[in-house]
Amino acid sequence: MLAPPVGSSPQIARMLAELEAVLASAIRGKPEVLRLSVVCLLARGHLLIEDVPGVGKTTLAHALARAVSCRFQRLQFTSDMLPSDVLGVTIYNAHSEAFEFKPGPIFTNFLLADEINRTTPKTQSALLEAMNETQVTIDGHSHPLARPFMVIATQNPVEHHGAYPLPESQLDRFLMRLRIGYPDGASERQIVRNSERGIPEVSRSSLLAEDVLGLQEAVHGVMVEDALVDYMLAIVEKTRCHESLALGVSPRGSQALYRAVQALALAEGRDYALPDDVKRLAVPIFAHRVVINTRTTLAPRRADVGERIIEEILSQVEVPL
Repeated sequence: MLAPPVGSSPQIARMLAELEAVLASAIRGKPEVLRLSVVCLLARGHLLIEDVPGVGKTTLAHALARAVSCRFQRLQFTSDMLPSDVLGVTIYNAHSEAFEFKPGPIFTNFLLADEINRTTPKTQSALLEAMNETQVTIDGHSHPLARPFMVIATQNPVEHHGAYPLPESQLDRFLMRLRIGYPDGASERQIVRNSERGIPEVSRSSLLAEDVLGLQEAVHGVMVEDALVDYMLAIVEKTRCHESLALGVSPRGSQALYRAVQALALAEGRDYALPDDVKRLAVPIFAHRVVINTRTTLAPRRADVGERIIEEILSQVEVPL
């Protein structure tokens, strides 16, 4: 399918509305989280959902993966899982007298990596090449992955027993980190009422893989002014020289923000980006990429401190007119 041009807003708006409606049927009262999840998909990114147990991390990941009629695999990460359990393995076939590659769960469109910090760094690193290059290399042979390809990972940030924190190189592969948070009173009432019917089946939209690829291509048609690019880079530069940060945002992070800004504009029905798009996306895209300087007197919780520092930087950088 050819990518729909940005000008064909009714077709794009219909597909995006259908996608968000499916997500809203699974997650109540969190429109911003759902919108940013869709933005991550449109920007060809990978999503890390980090929050306390029971707020719907797995539900959101499952709904996003099932919202499109594509292949879907779920991996429950555990400490005894091996890289071959993710990537696949080459075995010797006695009948054909040849080695055959047996693909693992990663050969899919959407991979739900549930509780990714429960597995060892060796197994976590099995995802690095796939997330960055959309391929895996096994026994010297490269195997391309399906498109679209998206890893949706969940993790619990407050429990440390038996957990392996993701290294910086792994975190940098995730375009966005989201936290769902507790629902408001009205939404939680709906959740409680619906629980009487058991676990609802996640509905599907009519979107196919080709439709998602078309939307992803349409993102490239969104116009980003040079002044807006300079604004993004000024924010990035501030993270690299901030006294409370030992490590600032990488060039991969700059690219991630640029793509996400285009994707958000498309999701909002525009063919041009705005400074407000940058301010809206800077925290979920940058906060997990920075490393806090341990010599500072800030609280040790990385997630909260990183977000606060990015917000501080946003208040210091001049917004283009």
